[in-house]
Amino acid sequence: MTKALLFDLDGTLLPVDTDRFVEHYVKALIPYVTDYFKPEEFVKILWDSTNEMIKNQDAGLTNEEVFTKHFIEKTGINKSDIWPIFDRFYEEHFPKLKVHTEPNEMAYKIVETAKEQGRKIIIATNPVFPRAAIHERLNWLGLLDFPFELVTVYEESHFCKPQPLFFKEALDRANLSPDNAIMIGNDMQEDMVASQIGMDTYLVTDYLVDRGKPTYKVTQTGTLDDLMQQLKAKKNVFAF
Repeated sequence: MTKALLFDLDGTLLPVDTDRFVEHYVKALIPYVTDYFKPEEFVKILWDSTNEMIKNQDAGLTNEEVFTKHFIEKTGINKSDIWPIFDRFYEEHFPKLKVHTEPNEMAYKIVETAKEQGRKIIIATNPVFPRAAIHERLNWLGLLDFPFELVTVYEESHFCKPQPLFFKEALDRANLSPDNAIMIGNDMQEDMVASQIGMDTYLVTDYLVDRGKPTYKVTQTGTLDDLMQQLKAKKNVFAF
C-alpha cells in the first residue's frame, strides 16, 4: 500500500535552526509595533497568545481565532489598527528572513519523488504562523505551487503540535487513516507524537530537536539524504 507522507517544514524540509530563526523573526517584527508596545511587553503578549493556540482543544475555533482573541483581550487594541501592521511585515520583511535559512534542492527532489510514486503529500508544519509566512517558506524551497493535498496554516487549523488532534485533523481533511500515513519531522516531542494515533514516523536528524521528555515511538531515523535514498528505493518505512 502506498503510504501518504506528512512533512514538517522548519528543520525538516527547510534546513534551519528553528530557535534562531524565531529569534530573528521576533527581532524583525518589533520595529513594526513600536508605536503600540515596548519590546519586552510585545514579546510577552506574542508568546502568551501563541501558547494559547498551542493549548487550545476547542475544535470550534481556528488557531487564528484563538490567537486574535487572546491578543486583543490582553492589549485592548482594535484588530483593525494592529493587523494591517502585521500584514505589512509579512509582505515587506518576512521574505528577507530567508537569509537565516539554508534551502537546497533536496526538499523539492523528495516531494517530487513521492509524487511520482503516487503518494499523497501534506505539509504538516505547526500552524502557529499565518498563511503568508508558511507560503513564503515554501516559496524559498521552490514548492509554493506544488500540488499538496494540504498545507496546515493557522487560518484553517484548529490544533497545534504537539497535540495528537493536530495530526488527526490533517488526516481527516485529506481523507486518510493513521495506518496509511507517515509523519516525517525533526522534532521528537512535536512530530513523533503522531505515533500516538497509530502513524508510522521518520525522525530526521539533520536539525534534530529532542527536549528529553516525553519520548515517542520512532519507526525509522536518518538524515534527509538517507530519507531520499530509502524513498527512491521504496525500502523500510517507505516500502509498498
